[in-house]
Formats: sequence, C-alpha cells, structure tokens
Amino acid sequence: MATADDVRRIALSLPGAAEKLSWGMPTFRAGGPGGRIFASLDEDDRVMGVKCPQEEREELIAAEPDKFFLRAGHDDAYAWLRVRLAALDDEEELRSILVDSWRQAAPRKLLDAHPETARPSGE
Repeated sequence: MATADDVRRIALSLPGAAEKLSWGMPTFRAGGPGGRIFASLDEDDRVMGVKCPQEEREELIAAEPDKFFLRAGHDDAYAWLRVRLAALDDEEELRSILVDSWRQAAPRKLLDAHPETARPSGE
C-alpha cells in the first residue's frame, strides 16, 4: 500500500520538483515552488490528485473504479484525477502515475534537460 510519505519521496525525486502548501494541502510542482502542480495530497493523506487528460479519465475510472475517481463538482472541468493510495498495486505503479503527471506539468525546458524522465521507457 502506498502512503503519503511514498508520494512525497517519489514526487520530490523528480527533476525540478518542489512541495508547496496550497489550500491547506501539500502540492507538488514541476519547475520549483512557482511551477505547475502535478500532484497533491488530500487532507487525510489517503488520496492524491494527479494530472490526467480529460479524454482518458473515464476509461481509467471504468477499468478500476476502486482506484481512480473524480471529486464531483471539483474535478469535472479540469484535467485532474484522484487516486486512492491504498488501492495501488505497488511503488512502481505510484512512480509511473507521478512521472506521467510530472511530464504533463513540467515546462519544456525542464523536459528537455531531463530526457531520461521526460519520456516513458521504451520510446
């Protein structure tokens, strides 16, 4: 089971990542404290939010509703998805989700400076 500490450790290991408190919750940003948010932890540290293209969300939720969901009325208009940490299979799945979200938020300059992180393995 993944924990908030695992999220923090992995998120902050990504190039240019920083943690900043926003709306009373920890957020993780690509490109430093003023960068774009790529992950957040909810108040209870059991759920994280990550960037996810809107066109992919419904398929993920339908395939694994115990793992992925939207916060009704809050995530509807945003490219954002909620993940129940306890439902993740292992640390590698958590890392994969965080790296994918980081890629969507990181500025081009940061992506270009870190091609090993900027592209999924096998590309």
